[in-house]
Formats: sequence, structure tokens, C-alpha cells
Amino acid sequence: MPRDAGACRTRLSGARRRGQGVDLRMIPSIRRPSLVVIGNGMAGMRTVEELLAVAPHLYDITVFGAEPYGNYNRILLSPVLAGEKTLADIMIHPRAWYDEHGIALHAGDPVVAIDRGRCIVRARSGLEVRYDRLLLATGSSPFMLPVPGSDLPGVVSFRDIADVEAMLCVARSPRRRAVVIGGGLLGLEAANGLLRQGMEVTVVHLGDNLLDRQLDAPAAALLKQALEARGLHFMLGMNTTALLGEGHVHAVQFSNGQQIPADLVVMAAGVRPNIALAQAAHLHCERGIVVDDTLQTYDPRIYAVGECVQHRAATFGLVAPLWEQARVCATHLAGAGHRRYVQRATATKLKVTGIDLYSVGDFIGGPDSEDLMMRDPGRGIYKRLVLRQQRLVGAVLYGDVADGAWYADLIRDGVEVAAWRHRLLFGRLFCEAQAA
Repeated sequence: MPRDAGACRTRLSGARRRGQGVDLRMIPSIRRPSLVVIGNGMAGMRTVEELLAVAPHLYDITVFGAEPYGNYNRILLSPVLAGEKTLADIMIHPRAWYDEHGIALHAGDPVVAIDRGRCIVRARSGLEVRYDRLLLATGSSPFMLPVPGSDLPGVVSFRDIADVEAMLCVARSPRRRAVVIGGGLLGLEAANGLLRQGMEVTVVHLGDNLLDRQLDAPAAALLKQALEARGLHFMLGMNTTALLGEGHVHAVQFSNGQQIPADLVVMAAGVRPNIALAQAAHLHCERGIVVDDTLQTYDPRIYAVGECVQHRAATFGLVAPLWEQARVCATHLAGAGHRRYVQRATATKLKVTGIDLYSVGDFIGGPDSEDLMMRDPGRGIYKRLVLRQQRLVGAVLYGDVADGAWYADLIRDGVEVAAWRHRLLFGRLFCEAQAA
């Protein structure tokens, strides 16, 4: 990059900090630096949104996406499957938005190679674009069980619009039996959606409890009972060894030799960070693309956000940390880098209408912690709070989640709760009223 351009950007960065609206497009002698974003999903485009808010004219922005759409809310695919929302309802940035902000969008044309030496990305179409800064937001891929028959027609993941369309296609056909492999958040949301479409649905889970990463055993039992009342079937502690069929899946086989019929199999057994592109470019990767507290990779020109990253040994699958990563990354891309990404306790919710559950923090505890518990079977309410050294460190709520966000704030801020420990289960209003 020309030295004079870099010096100009330094002076202009100071002008921005003084509140002066500098538009590099009005200075013809300066070439605006190029920002290329690989990934047109929620994390990448949230970063672009944050960047446009603080430095709207700093970069020429080019976005590459694998799917032939604008940016949509992937979290709301479950309501689309259930028939509660349409695809139009979940679009965050239609194509017109990119045009309005001068962003070149290449949807359906994913990047297949990064040339770090030449600072160029190459798309599947052969298009090459130079970058001054590169943002990787490649997300994650569903984990497909490596068992015989996993490539049969009728076996799908639950990750994108194409997956939802494939599931709806089967649900509207004479084939009515669905098996969902995975009793986590995504699996239960897929199962509920297919049930709403009139299918007979069985959830197969390797563990003994549903949502075993988000709930303790008593809360998981209440959830299972509520979902069974809706018509879902469950097979827990089952290890899938093969998918059977000729031309189309027709059964699922387990390690004990048992088989159950299936016209549709949905793999919802977890996701893996998409790091193949970064690895091919020789960026440092472990489970994810390794980033520092500014979301910068080991290459100072390249940043990464979202489900593809690994920060301080952690990877991410929920939306709250992705939003915070986007804010931090955008400030550094804007040249106003004063933020640092700090991991915080993240809450879990299930997007199934009529099922209220909330978990956050360390809800299992250990020898140095104590539990506060409340059970009301008649109303289907269960609460468990985990304390360590007079501070709340975890919470599981089922049936009554009104105080979930407050408990999460107490955990995040490390508030000492000794003064109202005996009232904590009754929620914020009761604690604050008694304190007054």
C-alpha cells in the first residue's frame, strides 16, 4: 500500500475520533482500502453493520457468500420449519441493502482460496478480489455421523434454507416418519417443526438426558415429559450405527441391533467450525481459527468472527458472543481499536412455542459449590441456582424463566448475594422489595 495513503488514513482516523464525518469518496487522490468478507451470515454481516455505524466510508466492501441469498436470521429457521414464519420474515439484509451501502455482494459464489502473499481471494467462479483487510466469517458445518448410509437421499442436516426446504418437501409427501439424531437444542427444534408439519417424529439421542449440555437431569426430565405430551417420541442412550435404504433412506439401525423405520433422517448431532479455507491459507488453526482479544488472526491483515473462531480455547455456537465479537472487530477494522473481546456466561433458550427454559453459567457445580432448588410439579416449575463463595455462578430455570436475564447479570457481574441468599429463588422483585 502506498505510504502516503497510509499517512492520510492516520490523519483521517484522528478526524473521525474528533467527530468529523470524513468521506474518502470525496478525495479522489486516495484509494479506499478494500475489505473483503468471506461469509454472508449473521456474524460477518453484523460486523459490517457495526463498521458502517462508526466508519461508513472507510472501505470498499466486497462480500462473498455460499448461499444465493442475502443475509438471513439462521436462528429463525426453526419457526420457518414449524410454519410460524416465512423466509421473507427472517431476511435481515435483502439485496437492496447491499446496494444502498455500496457493498459488492457475490451470493452463491463462495471463496475457494486465499492467497496471503498477494492479498487476493479467489471465488469458485474464478473471480479474484484484492484485499487490504480480510474478514473470515465462514461459520460452522453440521456434523454428519460417519455411518453407512449417511449419504442416502432423505438424510439431511438442519443448517440452512436448503435443509429446511428439503425437510418440508418430505413432510408434504406421503412419507410421514422422521427420525432426528441429536437431542440438543437444534435437534429438538427440528423435531418440533416436523411434528408441526404432521410427521411422526422420533428423537434419538446418545446421552441419557435431553439437552445434556444445557440442563441438569431434573429439568431435562420435565422437558421430555412436556414434549412427549405434544406427541414426540424419544429413544435415549442409543448409538446409531447405520442408515438403511436403497435409493432413499428407510430405516435407522442401532448398536443393539434394533431398527426403526424412517422416511427422513435429520442429523442434528452438533457442528464443527469451518476452518478448511483458513487451514489451506496456512493460518493458525486448532479447533477453530485462532484469534486474539481483538479478533485478529496470526496474520495482522486478517480477522475472524463467529462460529469459525477459537478464542482462548473456546469456540462459539450461540448468538450473544457473536454480536460482541462483531462490535469488537468492527472498532479495530475502523482504526479505533479500544475494545477487547471478553468471554461471558451465555444463556440458552429453546425456541419451541410454549416451552419455557433458561440455563446460564455453571449449572452443574462441584464440591466447592452449593445448590438452591425449587420444585413445583403441579405447575411444572423447576429452579436450580448454583452458588460459589456467596456468588451466583449458574442457573437452570424451567417453567418460570422471568428472572433469567437478572440471574445472568448477577453471574456476569460477580455480585455477592449473601445478604438475600434465602430469597434468591423467588426472583428479582422479591429480593429488591425485601432489601428496600
